[in-house]
Amino acid sequence: MADNARAKRLADLIREVVAQKLQRGVKDPRLGTHVTITDTRVTGDLREATVFYTVYGDDEDRASAAAGLESAKGILRSEVGRAAGTKFTPTLTFVADALPENARTIEDLLDKARASDAKVREVSSGADYAGEADPYRKPGEDDDEDNAAE
Repeated sequence: MADNARAKRLADLIREVVAQKLQRGVKDPRLGTHVTITDTRVTGDLREATVFYTVYGDDEDRASAAAGLESAKGILRSEVGRAAGTKFTPTLTFVADALPENARTIEDLLDKARASDAKVREVSSGADYAGEADPYRKPGEDDDEDNAAE
């Protein structure tokens, strides 16, 4: 349990240090203000860290940001080592976060469902029930029908 807490603290520290360094310290134009660090995960042995990021822009911006992060990896790792003060500084791996694409896909599916619901609502607006409005029997109704039959 203590190792998980330690890995979590280190992951949070790495996320903060990398984000600050990207914002203020790295002069690479490919890493402008459109790169956002979303999450960081560290292995249990604290040797490897995966840094998830998103890029605001098109595919060309994403590709240039990935190249910029790879080139700045050494600077970022040394900054993390300085801030963490651990015996071994974890290696950094940058992975584009799939969250925006997943959110876009979910939004598209919700839009299709809304359109389908609107179509069903439109078709059923003037329709009548096939049977009674309330097809369920209620207690006491059975007694009235039995007494009427006798």
